[in-house]
This record gives sequence, structure tokens and C-alpha cells, in this order.
Amino acid sequence: MLIDSHVNLHAPQFDEDRDEVIARARAAGVRLMVEISDRLTTFEATHGIAMANPDIWCTVGVHPHEAKDAADLTAATLIELAQRPKVVGIGECGLDFHYDFSPREVQAAVFRQHVAAARETGLPLVIHTREADEVMAQILREEYAAGPFRMLMHCYTSGVELAKIAAEMGAWFSVSGIATFKAAEDVRAVIRDMPGDRIIVETDCPYLAPIPHRGRRNEPAYIGHVLDKLAEIRGWSAEEADRITTEAFFGLFDHVPRPA
Repeated sequence: MLIDSHVNLHAPQFDEDRDEVIARARAAGVRLMVEISDRLTTFEATHGIAMANPDIWCTVGVHPHEAKDAADLTAATLIELAQRPKVVGIGECGLDFHYDFSPREVQAAVFRQHVAAARETGLPLVIHTREADEVMAQILREEYAAGPFRMLMHCYTSGVELAKIAAEMGAWFSVSGIATFKAAEDVRAVIRDMPGDRIIVETDCPYLAPIPHRGRRNEPAYIGHVLDKLAEIRGWSAEEADRITTEAFFGLFDHVPRPA
């Protein structure tokens, strides 16, 4: 069962042909997609896509790039929005110290509100982390000590140590098209050591198109390339990769019903 655990179909890159993109995904065998919220100002569009399509679900959250515009965000707001139908996760949220589009202390504060919302709702937390390993590890340790929560290290490209810390807390990990890039051997090395029963796949479309589509707009229809690469990296058969990642997806996103 092909599942794309992280799509951004509300992005303007899809404004001209969104319905056709979704149709191509279905034609390629994609059975489920999770449409990811990156800011509350576009949440209505994100939620609307999920409500309009029986095979699409969504999250609610604020990307660290946008944290500066949501500095007063509270867990209560996220919890309230998470009560809507078809909302199955909290995020995308976290820390991005590569671009620093938002002040680091604001990113951290907003991230902690998402953690609190995930803890309260029981929904999985979709975490973005880039060049922030030490601070991310510290926040995860502190917040997990305050009360457990489920988490997904989305499109994981960070270091081995943070991966180990998150794995010890029971984190899931998602693999993206980056795993297919020639220069990404360090990413593949981390993938080889991820907990095998907690790995899922994503496109992060319209970004990070896998080879052979690299450099073009990414689409959910390309998720099969990511799954094939994951199978190669882990030494799994195609059938094993499909079964393992499908089971891991439903173990994490347990508010998504299995298709008949």
C-alpha cells in the first residue's frame, strides 16, 4: 500500500493543477496522503483539501520558518483545531537553524507549544529539525520527562546522536527523496540504523523530488521511488518495504482508518 506521509498540496506550486496531481497519485497506486500544515493562516486550505478527498488526511501546526508570525501561539489553539474531522497529527513544527527565518528562541517556544498539544491530544508530533541537533535533543529530553508523546522525525537528515536519542524515546522516522541523491551517503548511513519497525516514507512535495525527477516539482505519484530506495538501503524486498512501512504508518497515525 503506497502511502505518502507528508505532502504540501496547499502550496502555490499546485494551484494550476492540484486535482490532476492528486489524480496522478491515485493512478500511481498511492492509497493515502497526509497533507501537512505549515502555518495557521493556510490551515483552512490544508483542512479543506483533506475534507474534499476521502484518501487525504491532515495535520495542524506552524513550521519553524513561520514561528515569528505565531510567537503567541498556544497549545490550546492547536488542541482546539485538532478536534476537527480528519486532523491526525500536530505539526509540522520544530527547529531550523540553517535558515534562521525565525529567531531561535521563538522557534523553541513555539515548538514547545506543539509538544504540549501532542501530549494532550495523543496525536503524533511531526518534527522538522535542521542543524539544531543539540537544542532539539535538549528540548525533547525536557519535554519527554514532563510527559511522553509520540513523534515523527520527518525527512530526517540530522545526525546519528539525535537519531539515537529520538529512537530511545520511541520516535518514528520518515525517509524522503533525499535518500536517492548521489551525495547523500551520510543520510543513507543513518537510515540503515533507524528502528526498522518505525520507518515510513514521504515526498515532502513539491520539494525534494527523488531521482529520476530531481530538480523538478515533486508529486505524491513519485513516492514509489523513495520506497524502492529505502528497500535497497535496508536490504528489504519491495514487498517487505511496503509491508513494514505500511504497518509503521498505521502504528503512528492511528487516527487514520485502513482502507478496505
